[in-house]
Amino acid sequence: MSAPILPGATLGMFGGGQLGRMFALAALRMGYRVSVFAPEESHPCGEVASRVHRADYDDLDAVRAFAQTCDVLTIEFENIPSATLEAAAEWAPVRPAGALLHTTQNRAREKQTLRSLGIPVAPFHLVESAEDLGAIAQEARFPGVLKSCAWGYDGKGQRRVESAADLEAAFSELGQRPTVLEEFIDFQCEISVVGARGLDGQVALFEPSLNHHRHHILDVSLSPAPLPEAVLSDACNMARQILTQLEVVGVLCIEFFVQRDGSLLVNELAPRPHNSGHLTIDAHACCQFEQQVRAICGLPLGSTERKVPAAAMANLLGDLWQGGEPNWAAALQDPGVHLHLYGKGQARAGRKMGHLVVTDSSVQGAERRVLAARDSLAAAKGVR
Repeated sequence: MSAPILPGATLGMFGGGQLGRMFALAALRMGYRVSVFAPEESHPCGEVASRVHRADYDDLDAVRAFAQTCDVLTIEFENIPSATLEAAAEWAPVRPAGALLHTTQNRAREKQTLRSLGIPVAPFHLVESAEDLGAIAQEARFPGVLKSCAWGYDGKGQRRVESAADLEAAFSELGQRPTVLEEFIDFQCEISVVGARGLDGQVALFEPSLNHHRHHILDVSLSPAPLPEAVLSDACNMARQILTQLEVVGVLCIEFFVQRDGSLLVNELAPRPHNSGHLTIDAHACCQFEQQVRAICGLPLGSTERKVPAAAMANLLGDLWQGGEPNWAAALQDPGVHLHLYGKGQARAGRKMGHLVVTDSSVQGAERRVLAARDSLAAAKGVR
């Protein structure tokens, strides 16, 4: 095994969003320097990073020059081109490896890989061209959801298909690019498990969170998920298997559908810290971002023990800024509210601008308080 990368070293981050920002804050606290590579002129991670490299991801000369200044490289979103990661890996280790990202960047590859590992996924059909539509219309059960194989997140690149007659139109709307048709699952809820795996194969899991979505965007996460122990245990066992068999080095989030009978289907994988894991910053001994630092640096993983009985996280979208600055003082009247803002200059509808976390003696209490705090932001707008 490689020698650990110790504090004082430079950690390279591809991507300048809020996940990179929170990673950088954790790394800087531990004594590392963080260098970020992103094409945008300004971004949340750049506000806190030690150094910023601005270039396009397909500028491979710039990528190589960046990698030469880093001791290890990681990502804050998975849609980094494979050629970028291959060029970077010529000069420094990339963790998680490009092979994992190649799998998770494409829904069809991801589902086929999970199926090969014996992990249950929703029934799906690969649509590579318009010529496939006729046969699939005969084979599939409707309704379903047609999803682009690549570059989709937060509900983007998806169309609900009510019947076989709708399939051709939905495929055209998605640009006639490769897609997967997922048969509709009548599930009771969605949960996620954020886990980390180190260079030595050690695996550490945060307990499952229960996730509520609004308009295909995560709205609220609750920890621990108020579900039967058997369901939570199955989710953790599957997560451990996936982290181990895919040889992840870094952080991976596994999203699950919980079916009516309590059985689980894996919905998708995210090879990075995840929105549902943000509450670990305030609720756990070692948060998901510190775990990412530890894992990619070859250090022992931290404790995933909860410091509090329960926690709830609520996303803050740009919609809250319509009509004026949110009333931060009103939300912070509850002394148990933790405010996290991402430093984004422009608030747009649907854009993740920050989140709130509340810790409590019960999941129900945490959820009630975090929703009340968020509601109070719009009750009386503050002044800039």
